[in-house]
Amino acid sequence: MVLSFHPMFLADKNMICAGRLPGDEERTAIQAADATILPQGCRRELFEMARRHCPRVFPNYAARFDYPGKTGQIRLFRNTGVRYPASEIYNSSDQFADRHRHRPADLPYPYPFVVKFDWGGEGKTVFLVDSGEQLEAVLAKASDFERTGLSGFILQEFIACGSRVLRVVLVGARAVSYWRIGTQDGNSCVSVATGARIDADTDPDLQRRAVDAVRRFSQKAQINLAGFDLLYSVRSGDKEPYFLEINYFFGRRGLGGSQRYYELLNEEICRWLHRHGLPLHSCRDRN
Repeated sequence: MVLSFHPMFLADKNMICAGRLPGDEERTAIQAADATILPQGCRRELFEMARRHCPRVFPNYAARFDYPGKTGQIRLFRNTGVRYPASEIYNSSDQFADRHRHRPADLPYPYPFVVKFDWGGEGKTVFLVDSGEQLEAVLAKASDFERTGLSGFILQEFIACGSRVLRVVLVGARAVSYWRIGTQDGNSCVSVATGARIDADTDPDLQRRAVDAVRRFSQKAQINLAGFDLLYSVRSGDKEPYFLEINYFFGRRGLGGSQRYYELLNEEICRWLHRHGLPLHSCRDRN
């Protein structure tokens, strides 16, 4: 029996567990299932219940919950040995002050560098800092957020990328890549939400290299549904991508819109089930 908690995937049994914690009814259904399909917005509790009581779970969100936030992703990049911009993690503005109080000029990277808060998307909590005054302003914002319970940030070296960031979306075994090209030379703030345009055709060789890097990384990290942001330095001859971020929630415009995304998702879930010897009537109906 295939159980689906995803409202857009029809299985042998469908359940919705949105806006609440899973309970006995969900656990009983998961225990009876040969495979469980989860929604992108599932809570940690639902994923842990599925992983504990069902032999097959899609998507695999272990990395998402074991390495949470942008600081967690840096730790994951370190543990898997992929290339990423040099980064320092700070749990709070106080920790930053403790490290640099006696030597305020001894920062880990020269200006300009990037500051990323541990949360947020579409570049809203990413700042390109090119002076001490700007750094103080960003640290003040971090302190304000800490009063609300949100803490942690990264200092990251700035890598000039020609205002291009490559998005590689991995849906099951399928990878889709496209450039997001902005109007300013930032290395993390290029997003469709801030006016970047989508280009799926330029530099196909660099796109292939990035897709290959994402596939190798995802095999190590056991990630099978996410959008990965990568960049290439403008330095001549540098053709190895840098990993920037993993987005477990991602925009769909570069994939052709929501309808096309759900078509891809359904196709890849069906293929995943087929590989595990669990074909569905609803999957056969799609073929």
